[in-house]
Amino acid sequence: MNDDRAPRAQRSDLEGLGVPLAHAFRLLQAPPEAPGTPQPPAHRMRTDPESAGEDLLKLVLTVVELLRQLVERQALRRVDSGGLTDAQEEELGATLLALHDRMSDLCAEHGYRLEDLNLDLGPLGRLLPPAH
Repeated sequence: MNDDRAPRAQRSDLEGLGVPLAHAFRLLQAPPEAPGTPQPPAHRMRTDPESAGEDLLKLVLTVVELLRQLVERQALRRVDSGGLTDAQEEELGATLLALHDRMSDLCAEHGYRLEDLNLDLGPLGRLLPPAH
C-alpha cells in the first residue's frame, strides 16, 4: 500500500515534552504582588467556601434579572408593534411591574440592590444595559 502522507512523529519525539511545558507555564504565572499594593478590580469571580452560597445566590438573581429585562424588552416591542389589545397591554404592564417589584424585594432581602447584579464582564463591558 502506497501512502503519500508524511510519516507520523515517533512517540520518542513527544516524550519529555511535559516537563518543559510545565516549566514554561510556571514561568508565565504572574509574580507575587508586594504587600500593600492596591488590587485592580477582578475580572473573575473569586469565591471561598464561606461565601459560595451568597455568590451563587447573587449569580441566580443576576440571571433572573437578565431574563426579566429581556422579557420586558420583548413585551415593549410587541406593544410598539400594535399587536396587543388595550387589556393585554394593561395586564402585561401590571405583570412586568410586579416582576420588577418582586426582584427588588428579593434583592433587598439579601442585602443587594438591582444595580449590584450588573456583573462586569471585563473587556465586554457590563452584563445589563444601563437603567433609563
